[in-house]
Amino acid sequence: MDDIVTFDKELKRGTLEMILLRLISERQMYGYELAATLEKRGGALFRIKEGTLYPVLYRMEKAGYVEARWETLERGVPRKYYRLTKAGAKFFQSRISEWKDFATAVERLMEKEMNP
Repeated sequence: MDDIVTFDKELKRGTLEMILLRLISERQMYGYELAATLEKRGGALFRIKEGTLYPVLYRMEKAGYVEARWETLERGVPRKYYRLTKAGAKFFQSRISEWKDFATAVERLMEKEMNP
């Protein structure tokens, strides 16, 4: 059972950046909103903690894939919104292409295993 949990964490870690870029490509979002959307769409597997989310967002910001801006709403709570950059859109498209190739190869391997 521990191997499955570890595998799930590793698989999630390897796809999180791509998934966050996808969500941010839809519209600007702040951190908590991204985390809530991930869980809503991906279920419990994509319930992530701030300690996982923010380092990924900071890395993507440093790489130039997203830009951030602070906004203070009526309640006076500042939120950091992230938006996709042109470089981020290009990187996202390359990641999607890689993912599709990878998923297709895994599907082929699984079919062979299931149908000897």
